[in-house]
Amino acid sequence: MMRVIGIDPGLRNLGWGVIDVDGVRMRHVGNGICHSTASADLATRLLELHRQLTDVLARFAPHTAAVEQTFVNKDAVATLKLGSARGIALLVPAQAGLEVGEYAPNAVKKAVVGVGKAAKEQVDHMVRMQLPGVTIEGPDAADALAIAICHAFHSQTARRAAKVVG
Repeated sequence: MMRVIGIDPGLRNLGWGVIDVDGVRMRHVGNGICHSTASADLATRLLELHRQLTDVLARFAPHTAAVEQTFVNKDAVATLKLGSARGIALLVPAQAGLEVGEYAPNAVKKAVVGVGKAAKEQVDHMVRMQLPGVTIEGPDAADALAIAICHAFHSQTARRAAKVVG
């Protein structure tokens, strides 16, 4: 059994989702959103996210982590702030000694929905199909669960390939 945390970086809302994977079976463990205070300075906001995400990892003790890659948009300041939040999303699992996978948004969508340009609603729907009975705390948490599912699929494929080669 492998416990995976998926993290959807964001400065205002950083989504997280934890699943257990046993062969091809997946089970929802938890999900939520870490929030930072919009009126606070950047350093304080990053510290808030760091503390909250550290608590999540301590509570759920995942074996591996996955973080969504970000893309550069036209607003350079927003891109830099998002990059800072993504740094926290990478740092916290690394501090916990976890290996961290990184996936482009279209790779996550393709793994979960089957189409790289799927709409958010399609991703949410397929996450609910993969994890029956799940209560999702919001869109950022749904994205984080999708990232965890994507990582589980990629890890399974890598393990199968290693058995063939080995």
